[in-house]
Amino acid sequence: MTKILLAGATGLVGGHALTLMLADDRVSQLVAPTRRPLPPHPKLVNPLTDSSSLPSDAPWWAVDGVVCAIGTTRAKAGSAAAFRAIDRDYVLAIARHARTAGARRFAHTSSMGANPRAPLFYSRTKGEAEAEISRLGFPSLTIVRPGLLGGNRNEHRPMEQAMERLLRIAAPILPPVARISPAITVAHLLVEAALTGPDGTRIISSGDIARMRHR
Repeated sequence: MTKILLAGATGLVGGHALTLMLADDRVSQLVAPTRRPLPPHPKLVNPLTDSSSLPSDAPWWAVDGVVCAIGTTRAKAGSAAAFRAIDRDYVLAIARHARTAGARRFAHTSSMGANPRAPLFYSRTKGEAEAEISRLGFPSLTIVRPGLLGGNRNEHRPMEQAMERLLRIAAPILPPVARISPAITVAHLLVEAALTGPDGTRIISSGDIARMRHR
């Protein structure tokens, strides 16, 4: 039986991952730190915390694998510095604490185009997070780089919703790398990586995700 930590349980991808792992008999305990309480479940541990009060010595860091589904936008965060604090610094704090406590597998939601030398701030921040996580020495590291995430969001994002509609219409003529990445598919990939990911580092691109949908 396996203990997993899920970061970002209230987001689009994280919500799917939460549902999948609570229903998965391979998961004996699921730790999901959040700012607001989640509905109770017999195998759910739900510490209430946030990026400004993350404890470094909590016993619940001792897990076998991690699903990191944290992700925001610059507009939602409020500034470039706030976005960086969440999508890089907070992500790295979670990765460091889990690795220090013995986690062996880390499955991370990044983004298409992530590169620490990218000219775009968003892609550069995502790339910096990837690079720093890679240095922590997880025996098994899976980085998923989706394109625009598709799914039903709890929050109103008009630009992303308009882009999703456009991409769905254009899907038959788009290359796989440019298609929508369904959040449920991304969640499945992350969960499997946290549970059974092979040793080494794997990068799963948006093109890979698109091709998996049609198998």
